[in-house]
Amino acid sequence: MTAVLREAFGRMPAEQGGGEVEKFVLQSDSVKVEILSLGCIITALETKDRDGKFSDIVLGFDTLEGYTRKHPFFGAVVGRVANRIAKGRFTLDGKEYQLFLNNGPNSLHGGAKGFDKVLWSPEVLPDGVRFFRLSPDGEEGYPGDLKVWVTYTLSGRQLAINYRAQSSKTTPISLTNHAYFNLAGQGSPDVYDHEISIEADSYLPVDDTKIPTGEVAAVQGTGFDLRQPVELGRHLQKFHLDGFDHNFCLQQVQSPRLVARVCHRPTGRTMEVHTTQPGIQFYTGNNLDGSLKGKGGITYPKHSAFCLETQNWPDAVNKPHFPNVLLHPGEEYNSTTWLVFNTA
Repeated sequence: MTAVLREAFGRMPAEQGGGEVEKFVLQSDSVKVEILSLGCIITALETKDRDGKFSDIVLGFDTLEGYTRKHPFFGAVVGRVANRIAKGRFTLDGKEYQLFLNNGPNSLHGGAKGFDKVLWSPEVLPDGVRFFRLSPDGEEGYPGDLKVWVTYTLSGRQLAINYRAQSSKTTPISLTNHAYFNLAGQGSPDVYDHEISIEADSYLPVDDTKIPTGEVAAVQGTGFDLRQPVELGRHLQKFHLDGFDHNFCLQQVQSPRLVARVCHRPTGRTMEVHTTQPGIQFYTGNNLDGSLKGKGGITYPKHSAFCLETQNWPDAVNKPHFPNVLLHPGEEYNSTTWLVFNTA
């Protein structure tokens, strides 16, 4: 059984449109997750260690104020298009669209005011919560009125996130959740003692602005071969890597499959990622720098968390040989990711 609670979390500042922000708490025997109507943000996610002790394993803030200021998308749903679009530009049906540039020369995670910074309309379900919003034609430069539903459901040890969308015009779309995890508990100094594996035979090399070069490179014989579990700290050292911020190319099938697994031996906590998406961005919190005060007044230094963002490949709208990222009128975008928490 899953219990669902609904409570007030605060009010948006007047200059950001005001409006009440609500928090939804989903709780099973083994997992407790807290989600805001602002940006569909996961603010807390508690799971058990091997001794049955609960700890919060996602980074974030204690109060609404933290989320209304600039932060690195902690726990949020990002869109219309997750990740980067080169020069914030793309052409559809002979028309060029220009997006806001918010990441050097590129557009990132939907632009200046993406899905992470807006209030969604919630609907409580027996085992979760569904959020809805209409992204109007032209919002952040994207074409079409886009109806979007994001549904979180909790069943035992499994948190499912379903994304659905319909558009009045052809538009690129790729939605993901940008939770930052540390299985030792949020506030732990790094994730070097985490073991990770990703079921991917290839990855996307990037240029110095983090845009894929277009090459689909084999992981074999490189530091990107994570098909067998590696201990993160040792692996980064061995291959002289500063961290990961790369798309791993998953099997091109519509059916759900296990794509990544993380294990934290000291606590026994494990996390599996299952998805229907064609890609997963593995990010090791390289840009965290200790400047943000998170939950409990703790600062988050570099490499103090990891993200596994299931999504389409970055800049797919400009690369015809990447998986299709376009949603046409009369079609429905429908994608699900499952996070399964356990102990080893």
